Amino acid sequence: MAITKAAQKALRQSKRRRTVNIKRQINLKNLLKEVKLLVSQKKIEEAKKILPQVYQILDKSAKVGLIKKNTASRRKSRISKLINRTQK
Repeated sequence: MAITKAAQKALRQSKRRRTVNIKRQINLKNLLKEVKLLVSQKKIEEAKKILPQVYQILDKSAKVGLIKKNTASRRKSRISKLINRTQK
């Protein structure tokens, strides 16, 4: 257990940040799954409507350090490529 006040505060902060990060991570995974499901069902227009949300959450996750910047870029690229490839 943390002894000093500073250590207790740091423990509280890390718990709070952990819950926020887990929520963000779950939200990100669910959005990516949803887009992939829509593409597999040939619902390209609906997938395109969700795409800005996916970009936004990927950028935010990279900004706050949940994932790395290049990982976010790679995922955005692959999702857009998937949508464009199935559109043809």
